[in-house]
Amino acid sequence: MDLLDFSHCTLYFEEPLPPAAEGLLALAARDYGKAGAEMALLRAYLLVPDSLTVLVGLYRYYFYQHRLEEALLVAERAMQLAGRHLSLPPDWRALDETCLGPAAANSFGLLRFYLLALKAASVVLLRLGRSAAARDRLRKLAALDHRDQFGATRLLAVVDAFEEDEERAVNPLTALNPLTPTQA
Repeated sequence: MDLLDFSHCTLYFEEPLPPAAEGLLALAARDYGKAGAEMALLRAYLLVPDSLTVLVGLYRYYFYQHRLEEALLVAERAMQLAGRHLSLPPDWRALDETCLGPAAANSFGLLRFYLLALKAASVVLLRLGRSAAARDRLRKLAALDHRDQFGATRLLAVVDAFEEDEERAVNPLTALNPLTPTQA
C-alpha cells in the first residue's frame, strides 16, 4: 500500500466546517502570536470537537508555541478520533497489519492522518525528552510502514545516533570499547 498516494482519498481538511468554526479558525490565523488566537481555537474546538481540521490547528498552535504537553494531548485526541472512525483498536500498541486493510478500505486518507498523528506524537515526545515512549511509537509506525514512507525507521536511526553520541559525551570510557552493547 502506497501511504503517500493522495490521488483517490478525501483529506481531513476537505470536510466542511460550520461557518462559525471557519470564522474562529480565520481569527486564530490572523491573531497568531496574540492572546486571542488560542481562545479562538479553543472556541472552535468547543463548537466542533470532532473536527480534525480544528485539532490540527490546535496542534500546530501548541507545537509552534513550544507548549509541547498540550500538543501531545491534541495529537493523541486526533488519533483517538480518527481511530474510532476507522474502527481501529483504542490503543495504538494493538495496531497490526490486519487492522490496516479494513481501515484503508474505510478511509485511506483518514488512515494516513492517523499514522501521521502517531508520528507527530513521537516527535513531541522526543522534544519532551521522553525518548523511550517516542521510540515505542516510532517502532510501531516502522512495523506498519514497510517502505518507510513516513520516515520512522530513518528517524529512529537519527535518535539512536544522537543518544549514542550523548552517551559517549557523558561516559567517555564507552568510546574505548570497540564492541557495541548489542555485540557484547
